[in-house]
Amino acid sequence: MIDIREATRDDIPLLYKLYDRIGKKDEGYFEHAFDEGVTIFIAADEGRYCAFCLLNYTPRYSLYKKLGIPEIQDLNVVPTHRRKGIATALIGFCEGHARSKECVQVGISVGLFKDYGPAQILYVKMGYVPDGNGITCDRETVRPYASYIVDDDLSLMLVKQL
Repeated sequence: MIDIREATRDDIPLLYKLYDRIGKKDEGYFEHAFDEGVTIFIAADEGRYCAFCLLNYTPRYSLYKKLGIPEIQDLNVVPTHRRKGIATALIGFCEGHARSKECVQVGISVGLFKDYGPAQILYVKMGYVPDGNGITCDRETVRPYASYIVDDDLSLMLVKQL
C-alpha cells in the first residue's frame, strides 16, 4: 500500500535520509524549497518512507512561469522500491493537487541520457508530451550548435493537460 502526504519542515531529516539513499547530497536543499514555498510530497510503501517529489507553483522555466503551470520536480524513489508504482502514484497525487488549485496543465522535465530511460517512458505513458520548445539546460532554452555538458541540467520539458 502506497501512502502519500505533504511533508513539513519536521520531515527535513527524513528527506535528507531519502536523498542519501538515492546517492544525492545537497546541503540546504529542502530548507530552501520550503523557504520558496515549494510543496514537497513524501511517499511510504507499506509504512516505509521511500520516495519524494516537489511540486513547484512558481517554477523558473519561463514557459511554465508565463502560463502558470506548476512543475513536478526532483521525483525520486529509492532503488529498492522502484518498479512498484510509487513514481506513478506520486505524479498522480501531484496532478490531483494541481487540479485542486484549478490548474489546467502540469509540467515535468526529464533528463536526456540513458539513466532517465524509465522516467522518459513513464512520463509518456502518463500523457506528458514535449512542450515544443526543444531541450533546456538549467531551465534555459539551449542555443543551436552550442556545446553543453550532458548532465542532470540538460532536459526536455514536458506538459500534460489536466
